[in-house]
Amino acid sequence: MDSSRRAQKLAEIVREVVGMAILRELKDPRIRNATVTYVEVSGDLRLAKVHVSVMGTETQQQLTLCGLQSAAGFLQSKLRERVETRYLPKLTFHLDQGVKKSIAVAQILKQVLPSSGPAAESPPSSETSPENPPEDFLESPSENS
Repeated sequence: MDSSRRAQKLAEIVREVVGMAILRELKDPRIRNATVTYVEVSGDLRLAKVHVSVMGTETQQQLTLCGLQSAAGFLQSKLRERVETRYLPKLTFHLDQGVKKSIAVAQILKQVLPSSGPAAESPPSSETSPENPPEDFLESPSENS
């Protein structure tokens, strides 16, 4: 089996096991609103970077990361039950900013782009301006010839 394929399979198992354990088994009050987004496993299968999306303030995100790091041993024991490898990957947790950034981009686009509703449409104006070019300006050259 190819080592990168093995790493991908292990990453998927780590994501599944850690994600379910966070939802159902961890009782640490610091760990709230956490979702495992993806996992990167090193080529030698000894290190797994678990990327976690945490909803909340910066303080809540850091508390959740600390809670997850302190629960790493428990999560590795859960992983041991599911995976039979010579070396179990060491889990490290990293904050995934992707969801936060995509929400920010969506909010910016909502402010910048005009909405497509009927309230956004204005009646046509007969004035010519850079925003409202004359009708003959919009015609293609082949139509004018």
